[in-house]
Amino acid sequence: MKITFISWAPYCSRSDHIARELGGSSHMVYLSRFGSHPATVAFKYAGQLLRTFRILRTERPEAVFVMTPPVFAVLAVYLYCWHAGIPYVIDSHTAAFLHPRWRHFQWLQNALCRRAATTIVTNEHLARGVERIGGHATIVTDVPVTYERIAEFPTAGRFSVAVVCSFNDDEPIDQIVEAARELPTVTFYLTGDARRLRRDLADRLPSNVTLTGFLSDAEYGGLLTRANAVMALTTRNHTMLRGAYEAVYQGTPVIVSNWPLLREAFASGAVHVDNSASSIVAAVGDMQRNAARFRRDVLVLRDRKRSDWSNRQEELIMRISGPTRRPATPEPASRAQH
Repeated sequence: MKITFISWAPYCSRSDHIARELGGSSHMVYLSRFGSHPATVAFKYAGQLLRTFRILRTERPEAVFVMTPPVFAVLAVYLYCWHAGIPYVIDSHTAAFLHPRWRHFQWLQNALCRRAATTIVTNEHLARGVERIGGHATIVTDVPVTYERIAEFPTAGRFSVAVVCSFNDDEPIDQIVEAARELPTVTFYLTGDARRLRRDLADRLPSNVTLTGFLSDAEYGGLLTRANAVMALTTRNHTMLRGAYEAVYQGTPVIVSNWPLLREAFASGAVHVDNSASSIVAAVGDMQRNAARFRRDVLVLRDRKRSDWSNRQEELIMRISGPTRRPATPEPASRAQH
């Protein structure tokens, strides 16, 4: 079955990995020159919509997967699929439902979920929300991650922790920096665009913290593989940490936040923390003292995740391989749907 994956993102997304697993083509559609300022974002979305239509008209897929947010990417795919009479699947990240930025467009997200073959979500909480508004949900906690090439990442020759972050407001960066200050013999590598780091923190980083900046896929894969542990933290419940499962698929133990979803998703090969500096310090110490055990346990976790994905893969194929149903035309949303 010919499948096309659309992501309105500037870099590799979860949809990109799903595309590889299902044998589809994946397209990152992003016009960075317009930025995300309110005065220009409409031009960016309009351009991305036209580019999306051009890709789909050229490839003529039998099904389309599309990432959200932004929900307008799903709207573009819906319009094409309604006209072509083919199914579409929404790959919904947690922010599509919970981030304040998209709260005003929840009515549109709901309408498009109802008309999708299925909506991919990461946990039961989000699945129940999709089903409550009349949609079908498929739970995919994570997807196997492989890198075409892994570059050698130079570490300092001592215990190292790769901190996968984007410097978003749900990441306890100040607590991570404070923990690093208390662990001078451990090297911390913080990924992501360092320009987004708060100035007050950037000006007082301890010497054992390295800001890597945005890494290529090969460099990023090298860091995840070479590090002794990978840390990904969030203060937001119901959030899957992609950086953590990317590390697991490279065979590297992880330190993650102590949320129910993450305790279930990372039941072995991991230490769960309360996002405080003291908890992070204790977790790194545990990883250092029991490195061999954590390495063994994370390989067991990786095998379990691969088995889980095999089941989810079959479910997704079944959802888009049934009798083709032209997506219905959206009806005007009532206030109750907002």
